[in-house]
Amino acid sequence: MHAASLPAVVPAPSSIEAGSGAPFRLSETTSLAGDADATAALAAIVLARTGLSLGAAEGAADVELRVTPGGAPESYRIDVAEASVVVTGAHAAGLFYGVQTLGQLIARDGAGWSLPAVSIDDAPRFAYRGLMLDVARHFHPVEAVKGCIDRAASLKMNALHLHLTDDQAWRIQLDSRPELVERASAASVGGDPGGFYTKDDYRDIVRYAASRHMIVVPEIDMPGHTHAVGLAYPELAEEPVVGDHILETLAEYGGDAPVAGVPYDGMAVGFSSLKIHEEATYDFVADVFGELTAMTPGPYLHFGGDESLSTSAADFDEFVTRVSAIIADLGKTPVAWHEAGAAKDIADTTIGQYWGFVRPQGDSGEKARAFVDNGGGLILSPADAIYLDMKYPSGPALGLTWADGPTSVERAYSWEPSDVVPGVDEAAILGIEAALWTETVCTAADIDTMAFPRIAAAAEAGWSPATGDSELRTWASFRERVGALGPLWTAMGIGFHPSDEIPWAAE
Repeated sequence: MHAASLPAVVPAPSSIEAGSGAPFRLSETTSLAGDADATAALAAIVLARTGLSLGAAEGAADVELRVTPGGAPESYRIDVAEASVVVTGAHAAGLFYGVQTLGQLIARDGAGWSLPAVSIDDAPRFAYRGLMLDVARHFHPVEAVKGCIDRAASLKMNALHLHLTDDQAWRIQLDSRPELVERASAASVGGDPGGFYTKDDYRDIVRYAASRHMIVVPEIDMPGHTHAVGLAYPELAEEPVVGDHILETLAEYGGDAPVAGVPYDGMAVGFSSLKIHEEATYDFVADVFGELTAMTPGPYLHFGGDESLSTSAADFDEFVTRVSAIIADLGKTPVAWHEAGAAKDIADTTIGQYWGFVRPQGDSGEKARAFVDNGGGLILSPADAIYLDMKYPSGPALGLTWADGPTSVERAYSWEPSDVVPGVDEAAILGIEAALWTETVCTAADIDTMAFPRIAAAAEAGWSPATGDSELRTWASFRERVGALGPLWTAMGIGFHPSDEIPWAAE
């Protein structure tokens, strides 16, 4: 079956075949049966999209949703015929993703609604498919974070990376270090209000994410991006180093130069550092990550390691070596931005997160590859493709342009993960992660605008077959398929940017 005649699904499935029979028609009498969580999720999508309230059946039903063990992790199958719909998942996560796909298949059918006759077999290409939300530059409350979880999970993403700390603020309450939120949580970029998550808030986010089959990856950025730590513990922080790079940023974006002991609400980076040779620094690190370990059931703890421009190379290496070991000794897998790959003795389980360009510049590719050579793996977040905070070519004033921006939807889509870092086999790529930094992103509406539709391009890079392995994995196909989701996104309350690159469906 030619791709143009297939139902629109994003991310593109491994296998999809249109059936020859009539569609399955939805009505108020349509019944659901099977897994309770899956039936509730499908009923919510159907209600939002169509206004129909579907009920659960005790026995046989029109729509069967069930877990059938034995398939690949997160895999599912959908069979839609005129008389019945069956969705099976190898595990609960696969069934959940099958439900998300089924929701995308709902189409207007005259005065009613239907699902096209179709068979889909699907499983992810990469195990890790993430969204990073920066809550340090601008604080986003729990409900906004839950909205991000819902939206990312609907596109089969399974990790939420929370950038919890930066020069501007510290956003997570810790019993061992209460001064962090007491003294360092009130600021945001531009003087906007701050805030923080209590431990109960964080646990709530973790639980909510788990209900959508997502893990939470907390990031405590260090040794740079730590001006806020100095507000609470001045004895742990070096004096800010205001070099030419800082002055250039101030000239472009405004704001005051950083001053020790004074909250920082500008956009410059690279001026701060923890004190590398103080044992009290590593006591602090152990306290912070020890407490996060107890609250984070997922396997990963992210310690940042980027843009440490005021830390010498030797000191940076020493810090990365010690901190990665502390996290590994806690039984967690350390994650760090790709600059940390330069450290010779980094813990061998450490995962690198590459944020360079699709075509690596300077030594960024070598630093990223070092994680693999050391025994770890890579998460790919190429900034010039899937940094969701970059401006659109035409659209709102939100966003920045430093990552060779503006970034079109086409550019967000048109890259191949296996081609980014030379010398790295696909088996060493854990997955991909779209990143949303929030220097200009202040509200949940701003998040929607900047993320959608480009987050769907990132989701397809993480889930779908490789470019060239499926006739659906082309820009021409994607723009049509994502355009067909406009009515569903609107029904789900997602305020996407109506990019003129996309032929948006009316209903």
